[in-house]
Amino acid sequence: MPIRSPDPQQAAEAWFLHHGLTYFVPEVRLAVRDELRARRTLPVLVVVVVVAVAVGVAIAWLSDEVTTAPATLVTIVLLGVLGYGLVRLHAGPIVRWALHRTFGSIFRLLPMTTRALPLLLLAITFLFINTEVWQVASHLTAGQLWLVVLLFVVLGMAFLFVRLPEEVDKADDDVDDETLIEVCTGTPVEQACRDLVAEEGPDPASYAQVTGYERLNLILVLVVIQSVQVLLLSLSVFVFLLVFGSLIMTEPVMVSWLGEETSGLTVDLVQVAVFLAAFSGLYLTVSTVTDETYREQFFGDVMDELRRAVGVRAVYLALRARPAPGVTGAGTPAPPAPAG
Repeated sequence: MPIRSPDPQQAAEAWFLHHGLTYFVPEVRLAVRDELRARRTLPVLVVVVVVAVAVGVAIAWLSDEVTTAPATLVTIVLLGVLGYGLVRLHAGPIVRWALHRTFGSIFRLLPMTTRALPLLLLAITFLFINTEVWQVASHLTAGQLWLVVLLFVVLGMAFLFVRLPEEVDKADDDVDDETLIEVCTGTPVEQACRDLVAEEGPDPASYAQVTGYERLNLILVLVVIQSVQVLLLSLSVFVFLLVFGSLIMTEPVMVSWLGEETSGLTVDLVQVAVFLAAFSGLYLTVSTVTDETYREQFFGDVMDELRRAVGVRAVYLALRARPAPGVTGAGTPAPPAPAG
């Protein structure tokens, strides 16, 4: 049933916050813009880097392994950026909603897993039974292996932030009055949308173009959802390789490949599984955006959510631009400028 409220604008803002669209609320955008000023970000960045360097040097000294220092440094800096985004940039509700959207129904995950995982395992299995892969991965130190994993993660995230804006831009294309009424059905602005379409005044469809922080909000939703799905599949690959390797990597094979008389669940097997699972995550990240079959499986339902968000936002902005009761002519407030 439609959600009704005496004030559709306030109800729309509450709907935004509940659905992880925090940057759609003007007050939140102003707070985020303020938190991104250099006078606020630079002190935090300096503290994080100093702590990261100190911890990295300490771990490298204790472990007697130089490569753990840069691995620790990069990890702590990434965690610091993530923490700043969650706490100070109001990204927490965005991440929570995206996680809830991903794990909210196991029935959404199972079809995606059963379709994507077999093809992925087929490709990774041929790499797994490869002497060179074992020789490279098994001889990496812990710090080197972690740096390789971080490299794959950073490349995957960079690729998502470059390509996912194209998916977001599709959500606000070709929006008309009929589309707005359809996507706003069941939202707090359903009746307001019908009224705006029927009466003369601000055309809500003209506010469909999403820019600035609001566009970034939609990109972040897709990035989180996609990252979680890729992580789940990568973990599935990791578990499969551990089980598969424990069965087929016998002692004669290990002696022939690595010169070690070991078999079963070994440190070498774990390192190779981690290496290939991280690689499979990067491979899947690229495939889900570039391959039409994967894109439909991973983004089909989410795009409907993005279109609904675009529609509610358009009606919300049209309501804010509508003249207040008793105000006409020169007193008509101007539409709010897009956030940027």
